Amino acid sequence: MATSMAAALAASLPAPSAAPAPPTPTYEAIPASMSKVIDIEAEIPLTCVQLDGMVVTKLLKHAREAPSATAHGLLLGLDLDGTLEISNSFPLPHHAGDEDDRSSKSVARYQASMLRSLKEVQADDSVVGFYQATTLGAFLNQTLVDTQAIHQEKLRHGGIVIVHDISQTARGNASFRAFRLTSAFLNAHKTSNFSTSSLMAHSLTFSSILEEVPLKIRTNPLLSSFLGTLMEPDESLASLDGELGTGSAIPPSFGVLEFGTAGLTRNLEQIVEAVDNYRTEEGNLAYLSRQIARERLKADQFVTKRKEENAARVAQGLAPLPEEDVARLFKIPAEPSRLESLLLLGQIDAYGKSLAGTASTGLVKMYAAKAGSGA
Repeated sequence: MATSMAAALAASLPAPSAAPAPPTPTYEAIPASMSKVIDIEAEIPLTCVQLDGMVVTKLLKHAREAPSATAHGLLLGLDLDGTLEISNSFPLPHHAGDEDDRSSKSVARYQASMLRSLKEVQADDSVVGFYQATTLGAFLNQTLVDTQAIHQEKLRHGGIVIVHDISQTARGNASFRAFRLTSAFLNAHKTSNFSTSSLMAHSLTFSSILEEVPLKIRTNPLLSSFLGTLMEPDESLASLDGELGTGSAIPPSFGVLEFGTAGLTRNLEQIVEAVDNYRTEEGNLAYLSRQIARERLKADQFVTKRKEENAARVAQGLAPLPEEDVARLFKIPAEPSRLESLLLLGQIDAYGKSLAGTASTGLVKMYAAKAGSGA
């Protein structure tokens, strides 16, 4: 009886109405005039680059496993209070011997896939720059400059390129430096004008193409404590070290005592090759300059001759000949770009500095070894 009454009561009640669906939020694009007001961080100048310890490990691993010095990839992170915090990175594939168009499309697809995957797992997916491995400190080339110019145009704080020197790491000194293009070079790059007059107007030399940004490496407190304990003496390990008796978890390494003369030959070869490339480039520029001078001389002679003919015709009471377009009659080539010469000079300077540092360190070690041997 009670069940039938409950059923009848339920049947007499009005059917519950479906809950209204929440309205779909709509987003409006931020006007260009308000973007700078809302994006306060963009107005704070970049003063420092902070590299996470995990990123350092990834860069070292990629540079060691990559063929020669072709290791490059993207840097991810954010900028906060003038500090560019790089918290993650991933390498980009290197396609040796592939066509440029196919290679660039493949790299673009891989990059988009990686960023999409990072976003799905809620990891940092904001590109803040890229990294490049190099040897003997020579990293200035056309590809690096063009890539950095695109990043500084598209990214908020211009992006940063981290240069990792493999040769320094092989000698026990992990070398990481942060660079970005100077405003003077960007102004010349936007117009694609690197003629002699443009270089003089922008006061451009190979040393003013890039400006270095201070870089510091950050590790989490747990890792810092672990590294600190590795170097502290431990009495329980003292008996295992034999005669040294340091008691440290990391045994002493005598690799730093190597003279390091093996790399001098390679360094000298790179300098000779860079100088030969520079002389070849200067020869090409001189040839093009002579061609331009010959064409301009022909145009000037034509203009002078036409003026003399018109002066003679006017003196005879005849109508002067029309002045024809010199640029149409004479194809005067544009002044060649001197950017490649600047980049080659930068490479020569980097090789020279690397040679000076290696040679000076080697000389000190040799004198120390001579003094220690009692000779």
